Amino acid sequence: MPQDLLPETLPVHIDSLRRAARGMTRTREDAEDLVQDTLLKVLARPRQVGPAGPGPYLHQALRNTHVSSLRTRDRRPVLSPLEPEDTRLVAPSGGEPIEILHTREIIAAINALPQAQREVVAAVDVAGFGYTEAATQLKIPVGTVMSRLHRGRARLATYADAA
Repeated sequence: MPQDLLPETLPVHIDSLRRAARGMTRTREDAEDLVQDTLLKVLARPRQVGPAGPGPYLHQALRNTHVSSLRTRDRRPVLSPLEPEDTRLVAPSGGEPIEILHTREIIAAINALPQAQREVVAAVDVAGFGYTEAATQLKIPVGTVMSRLHRGRARLATYADAA
């Protein structure tokens, strides 16, 4: 015989729901959120539970809420964080407009380089590191710094000639 689910009977089951939610989510904070979401859904409208009482009903509601949240999370697009912008490669805000334009063109040309060359050109020509210091910072041999710098500068010269 179904019986009404009374809000005053819920506090007895909260500890059991928290333990079950902790097993499902693996973190205390997520478990608390899951229990809270479940209780909000259950209390949103009148419910009737079976002869076993509110315990099994609440645990099934907890499981259903958890599965629904997983499905919702899986449908969301995965966002990746933006790469931090290298402040050394930002055009200065002051100066003559033509200087700013040239600086932006150079920065755009540096950004167009392959990553390995871009890192070396930024380290040596923009940041002012020496070859040894750049090699240490980038964790590559000094010879590699010199060859990447040569190729990067040659490519930049090609961009400058084309412009």
